Amino acid sequence: MNSFKCPLIEKIQNEKARMYFFLGEIQKRYPNPVCALTHSDAFQLITATILSAQCTDVAVNKVTPALFAKYPTPTVMAEAKQADVEKIIHSTGFYKNKAKNLIAMAKMLVTEFGGKAPDSMEELVKLPGVGRKTANVVLGNIFKVPGVVVDTHVMRISDRLGFVPGGDPVKTERALEKLVPQKEWINFSHQVILLGRDLCAARRPLCGKCPVNPEYHIIKPVS
Repeated sequence: MNSFKCPLIEKIQNEKARMYFFLGEIQKRYPNPVCALTHSDAFQLITATILSAQCTDVAVNKVTPALFAKYPTPTVMAEAKQADVEKIIHSTGFYKNKAKNLIAMAKMLVTEFGGKAPDSMEELVKLPGVGRKTANVVLGNIFKVPGVVVDTHVMRISDRLGFVPGGDPVKTERALEKLVPQKEWINFSHQVILLGRDLCAARRPLCGKCPVNPEYHIIKPVS
């Protein structure tokens, strides 16, 4: 992970107090966060999240309208030819493996789950191409089951804030579950991802504009 550490660590050394402050600031900045991936049901969200691996949500949202128009249900997707799926999702990267997983995922939904997405972590991660991140995305956004979604933004910011060192997604998920109130888990993930995209970038974090930075509150312009 990036060795950069957020100035907030020096200002608030107690981990729980730091998280309390962090939560307050991201909740004020992103009061009503929503999933950035366009979808209308669980199948579409699973599909979009699989496509989002090593790809931006914006890029995924550009290809999914055509993909869902041609393959609107798991039953239809299960019968797709891989080459046809590859053509549609090519721009998302790793398209061969993603196409293979999408078709296999759809087939499993049809053969083992009656064509509907399961509503448990244990069953969701059985689907090809679905890990804990994708499962938590679906559980939180579709079934309203609390979970902490850990993507690269969440891992990076959690490390920078001194909550979870390193880049292990499962360790990050477990640690954040202990620090963040369960009722905030779903929104928390969306808010941290938005912060990562807007301000806390991997290479050049915009600390001067970040409300989490203690100095921001000193020099913050009057609105």
